[in-house]
Parts: sequence; C-alpha cells; structure tokens
Amino acid sequence: MSADATAGSAVEPVRGEERPVAVRPRRRLGARLAELAGGGVVRVVLLVVGLFWLLPTVGLLLSSLRTPADISASGWWKVFTSPSQLTVTNYRSLLDNHAITDSLVNTALITVPATLLVVVIGALAGYAFAWMDFPGRDWWFIAVVAMLVVPVQVALIPVAKLFGDIGIFGDISGVVLFHTAFGLPFAIFLLRNFFAEIPRELLEAARLDGAGELRLFARVVLPLGGPAIASLGIFQFLWVWNDMLVALIFADSGSQPITVALQQQVRQFGNNIDILAPGAFVSMIVPLVVFFAFQRQFVSGVMAGAVK
Repeated sequence: MSADATAGSAVEPVRGEERPVAVRPRRRLGARLAELAGGGVVRVVLLVVGLFWLLPTVGLLLSSLRTPADISASGWWKVFTSPSQLTVTNYRSLLDNHAITDSLVNTALITVPATLLVVVIGALAGYAFAWMDFPGRDWWFIAVVAMLVVPVQVALIPVAKLFGDIGIFGDISGVVLFHTAFGLPFAIFLLRNFFAEIPRELLEAARLDGAGELRLFARVVLPLGGPAIASLGIFQFLWVWNDMLVALIFADSGSQPITVALQQQVRQFGNNIDILAPGAFVSMIVPLVVFFAFQRQFVSGVMAGAVK
C-alpha cells in the first residue's frame, strides 16, 4: 500500500463512530442580564425614564412663561394647544423684584467663595497628607475622616453662638465660613486619595530638576488632579447653591440667598406666582448650566476615582 493511501485512510472517520460535538458552556444569569442591559430595549426604557425625570423641569419652565391667570385656570400642558399663552412678562416682574435679584447676588457671593476656598484649601491639604511627612500626619488624617460623619445640625447652635460673639452672625462671611468648614473634610479625603495614586517616580523626577513643593504642586499635581478637582468643585457648588438650612440660620434679610427668598415667597403663593415660578426656574437652571459645562471633567474624575 502506498504512503498516500495510508495517509488517506488515517484521516477517514470510522463508520458508525459519532464525531464529538462541542458543548457550549451554560451562561450564567448575570452574564445574560448584562448582555440584555446593553441592548436597545434598555436604552429606550432609560430614555423614557429620563424624559419623565425632566417633566417637572419642563413644567416649571412653561409655568414661568404663563400669566398668573392662565396658571390658575389650567395646567402647564395647555401651552401645547394654546402657544399664545407664552410670555416673558413674569421674568420682567422678576427683574423688578429687588428681593429676588438681591438674593441671587447674595447666592453668588456665598457660593463662589465657598467653592473656591474648599477647592484650594482641600487641594493643598490633600497634597500635604499624600506626599509630605510631618508629625502626626496619619492621626490628623483620621481626624479629618472622622469629621465626615458629623452632621451639620450638631454644629448649628455652637457655631451660631461663636459667630455672634465675633460679630459675623447674619453676614455673608459667616455663611461662607460655615460651608467652607463643612466642605473641607470631604474635599481633603477625596483629593488626598486621588493625589496618593500619582506615581512617586514622577514627583521624584520633578524634585531632581529643582522643583520645590509649591512648584511641584502647581506644575505636576494640579494638572494631573484636574478631573478630581473639577468633580469636587461641582459637588461643592451644587451643595452650597441649593442649601437652605444653613442660610435660614446664619443669614439675615440682607444676606439671604435665593433659596430663602423663594421660601418666603411661598407663604404668599396665591399673590406672587408670577415671581415664584421664574425665580424657582432661575435658581434651578444655574446649577444645571454649571454641571453641563463641566460634565466631561466630572465624568473623568468619577471614573478615575472608581478605577483607582
């Protein structure tokens, strides 16, 4: 028998013998649910949920563009059948209301400094806790972390008494200091953990080039920590802008923010709906604009923190 015949007979399957069939491993329930979650059906469901989530915002916007008589007569959805109801008269009345406009200015004077102070001090302290050696560093950091569990309500009365003794109770500076003090523990904790993940070799190389601590912080650490700092800034800005409890206690009539001004307007809801609706929408739209303006940095910071 030739070699070709022998080779050919070697590869021929034996009659009556079944070839083995590859058995696919049974997929787990979690894997099947994960695949289903990435499908188009779930995306459509999430889109519908998102639209329902935005429904109150759309209703508030349309209500702010209607006259008080139209608001009392029918719901905001009536605009879709009667677009002639839309008007900017309410916003003109809002600009003529000095209580609301002054409160918007006060809100900016409170929110911007409280956010900048928390970001700057938190970044400096976070870098110190991450890369600088000083006596009791770990114990000080544990004390900072312990402050995260202290509720704001516990400090209201003691801090109010302290502010009264030093003469800043009812002033904008008192509100800013309170927000800064209670925003720093979270800021230091967040930025310290983020800065600690920076490669040590990178910092050592900068020190070998003659960079001091401040230059190292400004030229190396801050650019690398930009996403985390942006996330912290957004969190602090939203918290301070939307706060009403601290402002109710520490701000007087001349320093009250928009949240307190709107709360006082609610007491006369039937008489000033033309002021309340546009004021509430302006108070809500500013944080949304800030969030969407820094959305990319916010997502980058959250994802980086999740990976690290």
